[in-house]
Amino acid sequence: MAGSFYRVTCPDCENEQVVFGKAATEVACAVCGHTLARPTGGKAAIEGDVTETVEAR
Repeated sequence: MAGSFYRVTCPDCENEQVVFGKAATEVACAVCGHTLARPTGGKAAIEGDVTETVEAR
């Protein structure tokens, strides 16, 4: 597989959200709007706490 999915916890509201490891656009928290991942041209810069790597997606 070309990339992995990660379960990320938002640092502001503790919401858990699944984020693609090579996100091409900014990923915002669905609850509070805090940016969880920013694109860097390769792997995304994840700004929350990575809880786990999701295998089956």
